[in-house]
Amino acid sequence: MTKKNKPKLIREDGLRHDGRRPDELRPIRMEVGVLSNANGSALVEYGRTKVIAAVYGPRELHPRHISLPDRAVIRCRYHMAPFSTEERKNPAPSRREIELSKVIREALEATIFTELYPRATIDVFIEVLQADGGTRTTGITAASLALADAGIPMRDLVAGVAVGKVDGVLVLDIDQVEDEYGEADMPIAMMPSLGKITLLQLNGVLTPEEFREALKLAEKGIREIYKLQREALKKKYVEIKVEE
Repeated sequence: MTKKNKPKLIREDGLRHDGRRPDELRPIRMEVGVLSNANGSALVEYGRTKVIAAVYGPRELHPRHISLPDRAVIRCRYHMAPFSTEERKNPAPSRREIELSKVIREALEATIFTELYPRATIDVFIEVLQADGGTRTTGITAASLALADAGIPMRDLVAGVAVGKVDGVLVLDIDQVEDEYGEADMPIAMMPSLGKITLLQLNGVLTPEEFREALKLAEKGIREIYKLQREALKKKYVEIKVEE
């Protein structure tokens, strides 16, 4: 599909191309503790986007000269599996993946009490299994759950979502088609109970009023996602307690 035959993203009835309302999230599924070899792990799906995250640590950092005397070093790798897109992706890290690894690390670092683990490292691995838009925000949500599952002390969970502008309408949780053919894409991550934003990027153009409305829309979606995060954690640990 080329830009010339751009699909109609907002239908005549006001719904989006996939039948969602402008302020509606895709179906979301979360599961915690999916990997036995990691200290913490989570699988998160936003619609057809599927991401798995694994956390190792805190553990001793090698080589030691890159360790910090007053806090832990957070290392993050965001990677898209070769089979995650329609056309096979080169397994080697791309410039985009390296950039998003840094962006996601910074979004997570703001919430972790790194000062509790001097000279240590906490490693976060994010693997995109299937990509259909919103992979960085899905990855942040999954990584935050995996950190909690690993027992890493945090100020709050972080949840992410992308708001877009398609056919002149602000929409929540954009998918691949809306990202590709829309006029703007604004990924946001937030610590909901503290009301603090840890990631905000904007590709495209929004007016000041649209920007403010997009922030409100993102916060609404993030608070819904945050509830699902808490439920996923409760489900795992309540079940473990019952079994004991």
